[in-house]
Amino acid sequence: MNRSSEPVRFRHHGRLSDLDDAALGALLRRPGADRTARVDGADQADRADVVASVAEIIADVRSRGDAALKAMAERFDGVGLIAIEVPRRAWLDALNGLRSDVRGALERAAANILRFHRALVPADVRVEVEPGVIVTRVWTPLARAGVYAPGGTAAYPSSVLMGVVPARAAGVDEVVVCSPPGPDGRPPPEILAACAIAGADRVFSVGGAGAVAAMAFGTETVPAVDVVVGPGNRWVTEAKRQIAGAVLIDAPAGPSEVLVLADDTADPEVVALEMVAQAEHDLDAVCVLVTTSERVAKGSASVMAHLLETAPRAAIARGCLERAGAIVTTDSLDEALDFTDRFAPEHLCILTRDAPALARRVRNAGTTFVGPWASVAFGDYMTGANHVLPTAGGARSFSGLSTHTFLRSFTIQEIDAVGACTLADDVAALAEAEGLPAHAVAARARREQSAREAARRAAHGAADIGVENPGERP
Repeated sequence: MNRSSEPVRFRHHGRLSDLDDAALGALLRRPGADRTARVDGADQADRADVVASVAEIIADVRSRGDAALKAMAERFDGVGLIAIEVPRRAWLDALNGLRSDVRGALERAAANILRFHRALVPADVRVEVEPGVIVTRVWTPLARAGVYAPGGTAAYPSSVLMGVVPARAAGVDEVVVCSPPGPDGRPPPEILAACAIAGADRVFSVGGAGAVAAMAFGTETVPAVDVVVGPGNRWVTEAKRQIAGAVLIDAPAGPSEVLVLADDTADPEVVALEMVAQAEHDLDAVCVLVTTSERVAKGSASVMAHLLETAPRAAIARGCLERAGAIVTTDSLDEALDFTDRFAPEHLCILTRDAPALARRVRNAGTTFVGPWASVAFGDYMTGANHVLPTAGGARSFSGLSTHTFLRSFTIQEIDAVGACTLADDVAALAEAEGLPAHAVAARARREQSAREAARRAAHGAADIGVENPGERP
């Protein structure tokens, strides 16, 4: 291997123990993750501009509906839309025109996603918490889901699968997709083909914050949905944040990121391959190596330099690593693991002696890849797991997109006469303590009604006609 390759510059390269609190905080912050979240200097003005612009777009869509969407398509996409909805015939034409290898790969990915996400559907839970008191938690799918599929400089049909297929697995009645129009007024053929494979119901040529607003509130053509999911740029992310009180959204997602956790058994080439693969996304992607081994740290940097000599997207990858790349060495695996949990990466690769056991110790990660064969690329496309994941530390609070995103639960409470009698006094005591006397009356009334019913049945010989005394239990 040519070791004279141009060295790679990183945002940080050194020991974790050498960082003070301010430097560590800076390392944990993602420099390019959703610029709307940055609040210093010019970025504060940038955030204010995005927030205000998105608010105007949402208000315009709510006020003018389809007319606003068509005006935005002309303004932002340079397209005069004749029709907002894409006819199903166009999806099928796109599917039939797809390269056979790409179609086969998409169909295989969709099948794997469906297989895994169907297995995630939770069972109802029925619990007798006390005699005569039964509580059941029931899961039900949302009626309509909206999936945003990014467009613009590139098409991501895999993201269509990741949004639509889990909704189908959950049993959602109707799934709609919005994606920015291309020069012909429709999303790219790959997007339309993926919609056909995934089982979408309707597709609309609408992009950006306007698409999010249309799905959240509805227009003459685009139906209002119960949940909006899918990745997008900072305007899309901000739009999802602003409509979150009206409908459900998935986790906020920003630029892609990976953290590789390695010990002295790791192969520097495997580390470098994962870092470069993530760095080619865009300049705002985040790539971090945390290792207990100086050999792995130095070797990985050297291999990265070699890989970037011939990588087609080398300029982007180099810029990414300089802007948001880091190689951090630690004194112990426990220290490395602690840093990993604080970083809460979107993608975590574990390359250590006992990687499966260590993976179980990780608290905060969007998804974890275990061992040298488990490339993030496999999860991005084909394993069946979802690649729409929380970024920028969001894994501390949010889960990735899954079947659960498209389900809601509620409880069914069954209380018989025995349960009512045993609950009444304690419920009344708590209600009176909280200053809600009518609650206390309602609770005690059930006990009194039960006693009266028991007496009535006893007087009419309920036992003789086979009617169980509600005050007794076998």
